[in-house]
Amino acid sequence: MSSTFPRAEQADIALLLEGTFPYVSGGVSSWVHQILQAYPQYRFAIVFLGSRREDYGELRYALPPNVVHFEQHFLFDALHSKTQPAPSRGHPEALAKAREFLETLQGDDGRAESRARVLDAMRSIALELRPGAQLPLEDFLHSEYAWELIRESYRRYCTDPSFVDFFWTVRIMLQPLWLMARIADGLIPVRALHTVSTGYAGFLGGLLHHARGLPLVLSEHGIYTKERQIDLLQSRWIRDNRNIFQKDPMEVSFFRQMWIRFFEWLGRFCYDAADPIVALYENNRLRQIADGARAERTLSIPNGIRLQRFEPLRALRPPETPPVLCLIGRVVPIKDIKTFIRAMRRVVNRMPQAQAWIAGPDSEDPAYAQECRNLADSLGLAGQVQFLGMQKVEDILPRVGLVVLSSISEALPLVLLEAQAAGVPVVSTDVGACRQLIDGLEPEDRALGSCGRVVGIANPEALADAALELLGSRSAWEAASAAGVERVERYYTDQLLFERYQQIYDRALQPTGEDR
Repeated sequence: MSSTFPRAEQADIALLLEGTFPYVSGGVSSWVHQILQAYPQYRFAIVFLGSRREDYGELRYALPPNVVHFEQHFLFDALHSKTQPAPSRGHPEALAKAREFLETLQGDDGRAESRARVLDAMRSIALELRPGAQLPLEDFLHSEYAWELIRESYRRYCTDPSFVDFFWTVRIMLQPLWLMARIADGLIPVRALHTVSTGYAGFLGGLLHHARGLPLVLSEHGIYTKERQIDLLQSRWIRDNRNIFQKDPMEVSFFRQMWIRFFEWLGRFCYDAADPIVALYENNRLRQIADGARAERTLSIPNGIRLQRFEPLRALRPPETPPVLCLIGRVVPIKDIKTFIRAMRRVVNRMPQAQAWIAGPDSEDPAYAQECRNLADSLGLAGQVQFLGMQKVEDILPRVGLVVLSSISEALPLVLLEAQAAGVPVVSTDVGACRQLIDGLEPEDRALGSCGRVVGIANPEALADAALELLGSRSAWEAASAAGVERVERYYTDQLLFERYQQIYDRALQPTGEDR
């Protein structure tokens, strides 16, 4: 760990962050930075969880002064000694709990009683992962009992012919849970926990909640299990050993399904421990309930932005609307940059002076970024599609005519609110809360009018036509601009966000916990 990171003996709130702030820009990271700056009276400890150290560069955000403690851990770095361990049978009681958990998990039929049994078994085995407990990592990796358990599980449950792939999938999948247990054991004293996802960070939050009796707040921007499912269905690293005659194109391979179920149960473990469980918008709150959250613990708090930052940008706009369509976001598959590029071919055919700007980092998935560049070249758009890298939105927004979001999955994207506050109409796919932001939610909100257009996922023709409609009509563009400004000012300010989280923190930090 870098010596420049702050360390403390105690803090008020531990923020548990997986793959976001302070190493990744935009989205959830911007929101975390916003929250940290909003509450200077609280001392925050940040626990950052990443994949591998080599996957991250320098910090993208300076740590605010109220971050008094920062530690980082990487899930897939080696956790155990490279020396040959001594032979061990393993602890029979701990391995019996592990066997009971696996059997209970496989017997899950989706009913409340069945899921409650799985959670009971999961809580029991989770507490045995801590240092000094009955199931140390070395036993999982090297004991005879663990080997027998994996072999037994393969015979009983695996439908894939490769035992080797099953063995290493189990190891890779479960090994980070011991890291979470080690982090939980060594974390400095805090008064409350706040995780910004389920997944491994949510498991850490649940483990700390059960081990120390701490209140756990969960804020989900996107539904983690849904996003991981999209990633897993698209991933190339998960093996599928079936031959062409065995494959059903509608059937998910055993190992993909294994990973999906794993993240689903990490999510339920976190939901079981968290109160409140915060969604960004109503549909996601309902999804949380369907995935196992208790309805009485859930609520919706939308993102909010600082109007003073964007209001001056309206006066910087040129008299004529620039024929520039700008996508502000990471160059990664979930943003579906390729659909935006394909849409630009149709836009340029009808509006030759149009340009596409892609403003966001392209280092997260270099292969995909190169594919996007190759696509632009193959469509004859090398002169019209520009990859700008990271940009300040204040510099970009006065110079564009539209902000475009072509994602296949989103929650409540701040970039749309920022565009609306700057008076820039938006065109977005119908994902997350985007329709709510563009067309309004309640009747009074909808009466303000639309601040852009909503189109289907992966439909470049519809995206292009919506953009051409707004850019080709000054009256339509101005109406959308005005509706966006008014909607943000009424419903999506940072002040509203901060007031609601102040109530949550007040409750979580009560010394007696009497209202929990």
